Amino acid sequence: MKQVKIFAGSASGALAESIAVAYGTTLGELTLQRFADNEMGPSFDESVRGCEVFLVQSTFPPAEHLMELMLMVDAAKRASAHKVVIVMPYMGYARQDRKDKPRVSIGAKVVANIIQSVGTDRLMTCDLHAGQIQGFFDIPVDHLDGATVLAPYIRSLNLENLIFASPDVGGVVRTRAFAKKFGAEIVVCDKMRVRANEIASMQVIGDVKGMNVVFVDDMIDTAGTICKAAELVMERGALSVRAVVTHPLLSGPAHDRIRASCLTELITTDTIPQRQENEKVRVISLAPLFAQAIRNVVTHESISSLFV
Repeated sequence: MKQVKIFAGSASGALAESIAVAYGTTLGELTLQRFADNEMGPSFDESVRGCEVFLVQSTFPPAEHLMELMLMVDAAKRASAHKVVIVMPYMGYARQDRKDKPRVSIGAKVVANIIQSVGTDRLMTCDLHAGQIQGFFDIPVDHLDGATVLAPYIRSLNLENLIFASPDVGGVVRTRAFAKKFGAEIVVCDKMRVRANEIASMQVIGDVKGMNVVFVDDMIDTAGTICKAAELVMERGALSVRAVVTHPLLSGPAHDRIRASCLTELITTDTIPQRQENEKVRVISLAPLFAQAIRNVVTHESISSLFV
């Protein structure tokens, strides 16, 4: 069996270290050199010749995180690594997954092309914005399910009259899959945007009176949608409202909105490190899930067995 080495990019150091510990090893030594103008050049401080190399890096903004990761892949390939696997807990630019109006880019496809162009052998990620993004790749993609670690926490709350909610029509499939684990029903919030991150109107499709509502989504950015939806379901008679979100971007006024909202708590993961403390935000680590996925890849076992 090839030797396994795990390395961390600068965006995901804490998560990568937790993954390495859960796997039963330590992080490999990597130096990120920076020039005076901030141009960077990663270099491995130990041999990776003939090894299966796993590079852990989420690619949330700035885009420099993606560039750093691509340089790491190139360095590993040039150092004669047997295989180079990207472990990308959060894939940036995945929201741009289709051409929904004239003269726009498809960012997810551009990122997929870049990842493959440097010689990546495999991609491991979690809760893509849209599952069909896997089709943009011509290499194996291991698409992990964040619900594997998030659902047990919701179950531990022992909530009665539980119902799950999608904050928009596009998230219905994801919400239904989560609700199926509990044998629960779902409701949908139908929203109309005037522009990105700005909602014009919203309405609830379904009955939430007397229910404990849990919103399910893949990411939370400025928290405008979730907080407005939470307020709306409480007005419709809900007993409580929580949100389960895999990727906590939490940009701009997000933390202030969450603190001031009627959300009991926001349950999320560590795919993106938190920039500030928030008593309403509970973070559950994905490190054990990624560590087991890496182990299964190395031993050629099933990945789907981790969450099916």
